[in-house]
Amino acid sequence: MKTILSLFLAGFALAFSGASLASNAEAGKSKSSICGSCHGANGISSSPTVPNLAGQQEAYLAKATKDYRDGKRKDPIMESLVKGLSNADIDDLAAFYSGLKK
Repeated sequence: MKTILSLFLAGFALAFSGASLASNAEAGKSKSSICGSCHGANGISSSPTVPNLAGQQEAYLAKATKDYRDGKRKDPIMESLVKGLSNADIDDLAAFYSGLKK
C-alpha cells in the first residue's frame, strides 16, 4: 500500500510541477531561429522592449506562447509568428529557453 501511495504522490507532484515529459529542448533549439531575431540567440534580448526568454519557467513560456497563438494575449508580431506552431512546437521551445542561463 505504501508503494502505491508513493507512486501516486510522485505522479501527482510531477503533473503539477510544470515539468513536461513530452517537451524536447534540443528540438526547441532547432525551432528557435525565428524567436532569436527578437529575443536573442541565447534568449537574451538586446532591446529593452523585448523580454528575455532565457531562464524563464517552462510552464510560463508555454502558456504565454499558446495564449499569443490563440489570441488570448495580444501582440500582432507575436501572434503572426506563432500562429502556425503546434502545442508540441511550443512545449519544445519553452523547454529550450527555460534551460538557458539568464
